[in-house]
Amino acid sequence: MSLITTLARLEAVDSGRAQPLATVRHRHLTDRPLVLVPLTTAGEAGAPLGALVGTDREAPRLLAVAQPRDRDLRFAFLAELAEAVLPHIESYADVVEPAERNETDPATGKKTKVEVELCTDAGQLIVPSRAGVEFVRLLGRSMRFRRTAEDDPDTPYPAPARVPLLGRWLTHYGERARVPGSSLLLTATDLLNRHWATGQSSLEDQHLGALLSWIDPPAGSSGAEAALRAELARDGEGQLLCPPAGPATDPDFDNRLLAPAIERYDRARTALASAEDGLAADARLGELSGAEREIRSLLARVMLPTWDAVWRGLDLLRELPEGSRAEDRWTRDRWSFTAHRDRVRSGEPPQPRRDDAVTAAQKLASRETAQAQLEAQEALDDPLVLAGRRLAGEAFLGTVTDVEMTYTESKRPSPRPLVTVRTDERPHLGERTKVYRSLEGKPQTAEFVRAEEEPDQDGDVLLVLRILDRMGRGKEPAPGSVPEPGDRIAWTLFEHDQRGGPKLPDPEETPWTHGGPPGADAATRAEQPDPVTPEDLL
Repeated sequence: MSLITTLARLEAVDSGRAQPLATVRHRHLTDRPLVLVPLTTAGEAGAPLGALVGTDREAPRLLAVAQPRDRDLRFAFLAELAEAVLPHIESYADVVEPAERNETDPATGKKTKVEVELCTDAGQLIVPSRAGVEFVRLLGRSMRFRRTAEDDPDTPYPAPARVPLLGRWLTHYGERARVPGSSLLLTATDLLNRHWATGQSSLEDQHLGALLSWIDPPAGSSGAEAALRAELARDGEGQLLCPPAGPATDPDFDNRLLAPAIERYDRARTALASAEDGLAADARLGELSGAEREIRSLLARVMLPTWDAVWRGLDLLRELPEGSRAEDRWTRDRWSFTAHRDRVRSGEPPQPRRDDAVTAAQKLASRETAQAQLEAQEALDDPLVLAGRRLAGEAFLGTVTDVEMTYTESKRPSPRPLVTVRTDERPHLGERTKVYRSLEGKPQTAEFVRAEEEPDQDGDVLLVLRILDRMGRGKEPAPGSVPEPGDRIAWTLFEHDQRGGPKLPDPEETPWTHGGPPGADAATRAEQPDPVTPEDLL
């Protein structure tokens, strides 16, 4: 936690209201995100109980499983979920624009630019909290390997036709959510926590109702009081007025309302199965329909407060202007979305259960690079974030007082101007430390040369920096490429653009110690049981 965040939390406790951590919105929000509020069955990991899903805040689509232990009803729920989610995703798949991408020629090893399609936008999915992301990932893992009747007519429990496709997309969204700065799958709590600091713990910040109570408390109430009511207030039946932000349910709701309703549904279904004539079957069918409606009503009652809270949080976030570099990160999300669309359409198999060693290393390296890029871009977009880096000695703000033109000692001298900067900050500068400033959106590098040994009466120090690049190819620097006296410039000790790591070997060249031998799928082989031998006792 940075010093700025700590100070903001202390100020939130003192003022009774959440304090801003950013002046701009650091995540991209589409005009039509798909909000998903899932609900799971207590005691059964991943067993869906219901969901609210849709792009219209006034007309959510309610999905419910009257008996979560019934396999057929769960498959029906997944089929309904596919009908609700896939059209939203597929509506972006065919709206494309031309783009260029570097590809390596396998024969020569040279990179050439080829023209490809890039989706102009991508389907965005928003869930209430981090537990919702884990549920999406779990659903994707459980669905993408399902066999349909079309794939295998002899499969004992065929899945509905679109369920495996939804599993592949949810798996991709879940994997993309692990990339820092990605906006394909977002959580409302993490979005709000990134932009506001509350006076409660990080664990309490995962309760969406309590978090919103700090950010936008009702009139005449402090954030702490409103958050306490959001967490604990109950109605006359003993039910929470603001249920948890999914997918967990409240034990009192499970024991007092949901369990009896499911028991009535089970009794009605048993009675319908034992009906002896049509009149009795009609009457018992009405009882079954009534029991199912009761369960749907109970689930809607639990999920609607969270549904409204998600949209309320999005309204607060849209009041912030979007950071200038958030669009670049969204473009990478669009590339990811387009690449997965192409894999699905080309008939490639689903994502493996386990990544091979090279793929896992590539994912880890790309996420580390994305994390460093995100931290740098947020600081460059937002002066409040940059202030935290300045307090940590990782950046400084100074005024140029003098510029001395010097040149390299070579056959073709190049300009290396010395810039003197006055600052009252104390960055962690060592001998020949590189510092960077943003010049027309690109980083310009300078090198620390020396500093005045004693600060002046105001506590300011003079830092001498040598500009190293982005001055053109001529003997004289290009206009505007060298700071001028009086310019107030923010310099950073961190790079603006992170470099990629070393190239990893291709899967077919990977040694057996890391997933080989060539051509063998070690992950798949490891999941197979040992062969039966005559020595086995069955």
